[in-house]
Amino acid sequence: MRLAFFGDVVGKSGRNALIDYLGKQRNRFDFIVVNGENAAHGFGITQKICDQFFDSGVDVITLGNHTFDQKDDLQMFDRNKNLVRPLNYRKGTPGHGFAIIEMPYSKRKVIVVNLIGRLFMEQNDDPFQVIDEFLKQYSLGNNADFIFVDFHAEATAEKVALARYLDGRISALVGTHTHIPTADAQILRGGTGYLTDCGMCGDYDSCIGMHDESPIKRFTSKVDAYAHMTPALNEATVCGVSLDLDDSTGLSRKIQTIRVGGFLRELQDIGA
Repeated sequence: MRLAFFGDVVGKSGRNALIDYLGKQRNRFDFIVVNGENAAHGFGITQKICDQFFDSGVDVITLGNHTFDQKDDLQMFDRNKNLVRPLNYRKGTPGHGFAIIEMPYSKRKVIVVNLIGRLFMEQNDDPFQVIDEFLKQYSLGNNADFIFVDFHAEATAEKVALARYLDGRISALVGTHTHIPTADAQILRGGTGYLTDCGMCGDYDSCIGMHDESPIKRFTSKVDAYAHMTPALNEATVCGVSLDLDDSTGLSRKIQTIRVGGFLRELQDIGA
């Protein structure tokens, strides 16, 4: 089974680039996951954007620290079983922390879990403990054919540690949030695919997807220009990762980064 995951989609340029890419390449993949937490002008997501992604062939949308920035339709998170917010948000938070999707032809079950980090971020429940409890209910070779984790976290060490903690128990863990793609795509000893951050789908002629002025002002003065940040709208780079997963074990056999268009163009191929 070939699963593709695309990192934080930032604004209109990121959305358009990804939708255009999927229009040409969707048939290469059996299953597609997209992190959409910055899709609505850089902050959160809307039902309209969800529908655009789903209509383009996306199976599951994951989120992160901007999950609830668009507050007009919080019921959206309960309506859409394939729109997934972090599992380790506190109990009582709207929405679902994972999705279980049965593939239409093979009937194999793909579980997508969204987790959020704690280092240098808002305080949430412990992702290590939460995923441990989750994996007592669902496991590879038992009631799940594949388990994919999007770990939305700031600290690289936290991402590496969680991936190694889960090695052999999940198909793959790929990091999001920093919007900068890393060069450490690998398959861990136990067979879990890993990449610290797959980057963003957005304009890299920017400050992590935003026009430069407001982020620079935040660093150089006491004025908080956060509310005035707007996405950069030049040609976007589509960043993601392709994973070939073993149908019998659910573990990773091959990992390949995807970087198409815009400022960043690279193809990295690792595995058998």
